[in-house]
Amino acid sequence: MGKELPEIVSARDVCWGQDAAMDAWLHHFKTENNIEHLMNPENVASDEQLRFMVALDDQQVFIPCSDETLICLMEEKPSGDLMREYGRIWLHTVRLIRKHAFNKYHERKVMGFCRLRFQTHLSSRIMIPSRLLKRMNSIVLTQCSLVDPSSGDKVAANRRAFDYFNTPSIDRLLFATPSECMYNPDLRNLRSELDSIELVRLMYLSTIPELWSSSTPSYLDVEAEINKPCPTAHSLDVLLGSEKDDRKTILFLPESSGGIVFDLYFIRALLRQGHKVILALKEGFLFDSPTYWDAMQDPVLVELCKSAKMVANDTISKNLLLALLRSHRFLIISDGMREKLNLYKTNVTFSRAWKECDIVFAKGAANYDNLLNCGHSFTRDVIGFYRKKDGTFVLEAKPRAGSVRKFSEEAINAMASRIIESMRKEKEKGRSVMFYSAIIGSIPGETDTAIKVVNTFVAHLRSRLDSTFIINPAEHFEEGMDGDDLMFMWEQVQRSGMLDVWRFQTVEDIETSFALLDRKVPSIWSGKDSTFSTGCTKEMRIALDVQKRNPELQIIGPSSEKFFRRAEYGVGKYYDAGITSM
Repeated sequence: MGKELPEIVSARDVCWGQDAAMDAWLHHFKTENNIEHLMNPENVASDEQLRFMVALDDQQVFIPCSDETLICLMEEKPSGDLMREYGRIWLHTVRLIRKHAFNKYHERKVMGFCRLRFQTHLSSRIMIPSRLLKRMNSIVLTQCSLVDPSSGDKVAANRRAFDYFNTPSIDRLLFATPSECMYNPDLRNLRSELDSIELVRLMYLSTIPELWSSSTPSYLDVEAEINKPCPTAHSLDVLLGSEKDDRKTILFLPESSGGIVFDLYFIRALLRQGHKVILALKEGFLFDSPTYWDAMQDPVLVELCKSAKMVANDTISKNLLLALLRSHRFLIISDGMREKLNLYKTNVTFSRAWKECDIVFAKGAANYDNLLNCGHSFTRDVIGFYRKKDGTFVLEAKPRAGSVRKFSEEAINAMASRIIESMRKEKEKGRSVMFYSAIIGSIPGETDTAIKVVNTFVAHLRSRLDSTFIINPAEHFEEGMDGDDLMFMWEQVQRSGMLDVWRFQTVEDIETSFALLDRKVPSIWSGKDSTFSTGCTKEMRIALDVQKRNPELQIIGPSSEKFFRRAEYGVGKYYDAGITSM
């Protein structure tokens, strides 16, 4: 491998700029696993989007696998565990080809192609197993013209699980009141206790694959299983809270078909308790994993999901997601993936769902590995649960990073309301209200300079304009707020009807600011104005919309036509996603 890599014991230890050999390995690792945003910006999450989900320091690198897998990948000699996992992937690939090849010649051709690709990856030993599985699946699906070769098996598993759940015996077992609950003297505590018992029992049932296989276990065995104590179940009570606490928004990540039926009854129980739930299904085929299209085509899932709002938009905005959560307490989205959980490959909607939720329920061993068996901290509390091969049920919670501050919709609304109230008071004094839209983060690495430029020019305007109340967005920044939060807050302010003048930054404004700072205009700022900012472009659209309802609003700055060459602002960024063609 060349220079020996530094010892890494956890993914949280991986950072840029500490060791040249490690940096080189990381570039190789990200490139080979196709998780480098700069090389594939359309399909790989940016660092800003990742920070919706993962708590990362400035130089920290997110590794989308368990600590154990990372250590195996970094070993100079082939790891036995890693090679066995690669071997299982090859077995899956062979079975898929033999089951779905058109004829013997076609089978030999596809098998040969897959073998060549597999040997290439095997020799490098840099591929995360879940990424290799996805890559091999993609080759087979393309070569065999398949969409979802497991659809029939999944439909059958869901039907068996549904029929089993709706038997009188399971109904009796699930809802039987434990004798110890009869001694609870407080009705409210009793209600919470019974709710918790129901949730744990449903978790138990949802992780017993025999319940949707061709041979189901005895009811006596099931009764014994669901009445086992769960020592870690208190984490559910702590995170979900009592009926006195605010209800939670939950992002639920399922594991398999069959089990998804019990998951949906689990979700119904959460909804009955007043919580909101976002169910994230796979974008496409991953063996028995339930997909977004299954929820629209499988008769059992269609029935169980009839109260849900299906969200097909995979780049949903914060405004629209919050609006949907206000009007629907159960949403179903695609996670954007055809592989095991990999936060680099999730779509924008999934990332925003994660950011807006309070708790992530991650079901299955793969999700558990990637979220709880890794050293990274996440921006939301995570509850992972699955059943080991020996039948042991595991439930564990991982608290969100202590440094993370979540801005709820109510908190952002309160910030907006305070600004609107200050505008109202100024108007009552007879002052005009001006909003100043300017570049803040549109030039990567120049955010501090941009804030100085804006503050300097606004101070200059205030010294020249009489009876004018100027809103400078740079003066209302809250630590921890990202571009999504800020745009959501400012749109409320901008649509309040309180604005008399909306001024957009011009080239002349920027030149004046640097002159007041006694500096020449740096080359990177030369010719820039608010049309360079995608955030300002979004604000220009809002300004024109507001002007239709309030024709007296004066819009000052570059002409509106110059703005609309810009794309949507980047996810979680203060700067641009890109420039579209005119």
